[in-house]
Amino acid sequence: MAENEPAPQVDVTKAWAATQDQKGQAKKLRIYAALCWLVAIGTEVAGIVMLKQGKFQSGNMALLIGLLVVIAAFAIGGSLLWKAANKHDPASRADGFRFFVQNQLGAIITLIAFLPLLVLIFMDKDMDPKNKKIAGGVGVALALLATVIGIDFKPPSVEQHTEDMNQCAAQIKSGQPTTACSPEVAQQAQDIARDSKAVADATKTAANPNGIDKVYWIASEKAGEKADTEHVFHLCDNVSTLRGKEVQSGSVTAAYKENATRITKQLAMEQKQCGFGAGGGVAGAAAKAVKAAVAAPAADATGAQ
Repeated sequence: MAENEPAPQVDVTKAWAATQDQKGQAKKLRIYAALCWLVAIGTEVAGIVMLKQGKFQSGNMALLIGLLVVIAAFAIGGSLLWKAANKHDPASRADGFRFFVQNQLGAIITLIAFLPLLVLIFMDKDMDPKNKKIAGGVGVALALLATVIGIDFKPPSVEQHTEDMNQCAAQIKSGQPTTACSPEVAQQAQDIARDSKAVADATKTAANPNGIDKVYWIASEKAGEKADTEHVFHLCDNVSTLRGKEVQSGSVTAAYKENATRITKQLAMEQKQCGFGAGGGVAGAAAKAVKAAVAAPAADATGAQ
């Protein structure tokens, strides 16, 4: 692509991936959801046992309806918790079966928690017909309500989070309102925007006062496919790290797409090697800023010990 050609509006970069914190939150929510569903199914089992014992043949409708309400309440609670977990750690659309099961598990569990009991209610020949109609009607209504709530009509996905992350990064870089920056994608979008700015600042020259959005990285081990391991991207292909290697080049967003997601720590040295000049002006300030950003996590870790 020529340097003066406009970039596409949506640039798909590195696939979004849940952070350890997000995975931890998702795991906690899923445990709570599983406990809710366990209570719902346990209540169903209790209802089936009492039904088999004939406790609802001539009365106890309040108890039976109460059991159905408890099943619905905990099934809905579990579904809502499960949906919240999926926002933190969604499945990929590329795996169709897992994507469907993970996002619609609330509806599936709800059906499991209701159907056996409802079938037995309608098949019970000894229950008073009027009571059967009342209990069955209430059960069906609650089951439909809980199932609909359990269905995720707009399920989150890795692909959707990736698109949102890239739009968020573009908004951050351009100074626009960050309408696409949901909590799930904001951090990684900020990483893309930060690295893009660092490269632009490091490559500013008299001929290119705004810098150059072009970086270089070691090509993927698998031709035509994204690298399995994270690579570092550099300011030019003349740096010592890339000599004798098969090199790819492109924008910072293109680098992220190929899993080159880490900016070089030797920015000042590479500025000299690439002919941008370091140590003074905007370029020198950029080098110092990147060095400080790299050193900050290590300093925080040392202080925490």
